[in-house]
Amino acid sequence: MVALNDIQTHYCTNGCGPAVVFVHGLAEDHRSWRRQQDEFTDHHTYAYDLRGHGASTLGGADGTLAQLRDDLIAFLTEVSGPAVCVGFSLGGTVVLSAAAQRPDLVTGIAVLGTSSVVGRAAAEFHQRRAEQVGDAAAVLDGLREDTAAMLASSTVDVDDLVARRAESIGDGRGYANAATAMAGLHGNPLTPELAAIKCPVTVIGGENDVLCPRKAADILLEALPRATYREIPGAGHLMNGDNPDATTAALRDALSQR
Repeated sequence: MVALNDIQTHYCTNGCGPAVVFVHGLAEDHRSWRRQQDEFTDHHTYAYDLRGHGASTLGGADGTLAQLRDDLIAFLTEVSGPAVCVGFSLGGTVVLSAAAQRPDLVTGIAVLGTSSVVGRAAAEFHQRRAEQVGDAAAVLDGLREDTAAMLASSTVDVDDLVARRAESIGDGRGYANAATAMAGLHGNPLTPELAAIKCPVTVIGGENDVLCPRKAADILLEALPRATYREIPGAGHLMNGDNPDATTAALRDALSQR
């Protein structure tokens, strides 16, 4: 645990070498990167819990991407030092925002299933999920519905994933905060800020991702000065669940090019 900004941030670390910071997605925690932390022992990896997720406290959450960005900047400043940053979905958006704000702290980027802008329907979806918090049954039903939609493989244990995701959000206030931040990308997209990112970026998409389709990756590829695309075959949005071998290989390749 480390005190950063107005919260206590929990993180796990492993390995030795160049620094890599992993940032998880909505309704997840540091455990979503366990496979990569176990394998990338030639790097000094860090995986932290976003505010209100996992064992990190919520603090004075304000429902903005800027606050989540500043939490990552604080982590890079006070814990890891300048690092390659890897983010999934919400975490990818946080990484891109931090890199645009503080390019001196982000030496390379890999983002998976990430958007810099959301449409009206997606914004309304995230806002509905935020408004369900306080009704435990509704939140659990929503997590189950969303998790099933994020997977392309019928062999993944959906119940196990739902249980882990439910555990990661606790009372749900951090989940509502992060969902509200994602909804804000409708009226305040991150896309115009991406030109400020000068480090190389690997954009990774799932072949069958219906939540963050190829169009979202194309927006990133057009806006980023130095970006390449990799696709994970047979994977939906939760590509680290659908095809962890290919996801790990793509991330390994991204790190080797830094």
